[in-house]
Amino acid sequence: MHLRTSAASFGFPGFKIRDKLHSRQLAQDFIFKLGYKERNILFEELQRIQTQAAAIRETVNPDPPTQAQLKVLFAHSAVPFIGFGFLDNLIMILAGDYIETTIGITLGISTMAAAGMGNTLSDVAGIGSAYYVERLASKIGVKAPSLTPVQATMSRSRWCINLGRAFGVTVGCLLGMFPLLLRQFSPANLFAFL
Repeated sequence: MHLRTSAASFGFPGFKIRDKLHSRQLAQDFIFKLGYKERNILFEELQRIQTQAAAIRETVNPDPPTQAQLKVLFAHSAVPFIGFGFLDNLIMILAGDYIETTIGITLGISTMAAAGMGNTLSDVAGIGSAYYVERLASKIGVKAPSLTPVQATMSRSRWCINLGRAFGVTVGCLLGMFPLLLRQFSPANLFAFL
C-alpha cells in the first residue's frame, strides 16, 4: 500500500501528490512534520486499517463501495480543493496585477512575467494555507466515508477521489477569478460610465 500525500490536501510542505512513502526516511520525514495530536490520529487510523485488513483477508469477494459512499468520497475529496483552487487563483491574479502595475512598469517586464511571479507567490501561499483549508473543510462537516482498506483501494474509489479533486480545483479556480469582474468597476471606469 502506498500512502500518498499532498501539499494541497494535507498541508505538509515538501510532499507532493506524486510522492510515495516508499522508504523509511520519507516516512520519518512525514511523521516529524506532524504535531502530537496528528501523530496520535495517524497511529489510531493505521491500527484501525490493519485490523480491518486482517478481517478482510478472510473475505474472498469484498463488497464494492455503495453509491452513497462514493458520493461522500467525492465531496470529501472536492471541498478542500475548492478552497485551494480559490486561494490559488485569487492570490495569483491579485499579485500578478499588482506586480505588473508597479514593479512591472519600473523594470519593464512583460505581462506573462508578472503573471509568473504572481503564480510563484500564489504557490508559496498555497503551501502555507493548505493546513487551514483542510481544517475549514473538516469544520464545515465534510467527513470521509467509512470504507474498508480494500474498498479504498478499488479503482472506482480512486476514480472518485481524483474526479472530486479535479472538480474541486476547477470550481475553486473559477471562483477565484472574481477579481477580474471587479476590474471593470474601478473608480475610473465607473466615472467614465457615469
